Amino acid sequence: MATQHSRSAARLMMTPAVVLLLGWMLVPLLMTLWFSFRRYLPLRGGDLGWAGFDNYVRFVTSSAFWPSVQTTLILVGGVLAITIALGVLLALLLDQPMWGQGVVRILVIAPFFVMPTVSALVWKNMFMDPVNGLLAHLWRFFGAEPVAWLTDVPLASIVLIVSWQWLPFATLILLTAVQSLDSEQLEAAEMDGARPLSRFAHIILPHLGRAITIVVLIQTIFLLSIFAEIFVTTGGAFGTRTLTYLIFQRVLESQNVGLGSAGGVYAIILANIVAIFLMRIVGKNLDR
Repeated sequence: MATQHSRSAARLMMTPAVVLLLGWMLVPLLMTLWFSFRRYLPLRGGDLGWAGFDNYVRFVTSSAFWPSVQTTLILVGGVLAITIALGVLLALLLDQPMWGQGVVRILVIAPFFVMPTVSALVWKNMFMDPVNGLLAHLWRFFGAEPVAWLTDVPLASIVLIVSWQWLPFATLILLTAVQSLDSEQLEAAEMDGARPLSRFAHIILPHLGRAITIVVLIQTIFLLSIFAEIFVTTGGAFGTRTLTYLIFQRVLESQNVGLGSAGGVYAIILANIVAIFLMRIVGKNLDR
């Protein structure tokens, strides 16, 4: 049993890390709050004084705000649907005995280690280019007209790119859950005459419930701040401007730090609303 002295020593040793972590989080947050109430234009006079809630009103009433929120939610929902559906399928396939199973698993997980900027460039130039892209050559091979992915279906293209990046993460988590499933349950169900689809619906899928909720929670936190893929591919055009990209445009392109900081506060509020909603779902699944 830990003594009072050892607990005090542990707290003392943890204090520098905790202080550093709190500073790392609180200082940018406090600076964002401060600038959101200021009229701060770095290249047009600097700090022009107190703005009150004017930045918040201007940001939320701009014509680009609600479309950017809608685009963000569509992007997050689309990526979650694809990665979870395909992740479950890949996890079940990778759990089956096969030749070169270890190599196949490494190849499936490999895209997760590719930087987002590199991944977006590869998809933009090697796959989705309407003239020399792999998909364009495939379309011509079958006698169809190539698709200009990033102009004709830009949001769906970004969902596809981001899903390719996050599918390995979902597959890895779900594969771990599949491997922890008691095989005797499946064997007993098979002996009782249960069909494969019935075994999946009544045994495998409920067992994957916790893993799926964890995947949803972690991916959502990161997907709400997707930026590099949009910047590299469409530059926020063609209806692909998310809330994060709108903040980038207000701060760097318009050089309005106060307005962008107000947008950052709105982004924090949106992230917390989504996180609270997901935590309730996660809590219900983990309590089962």
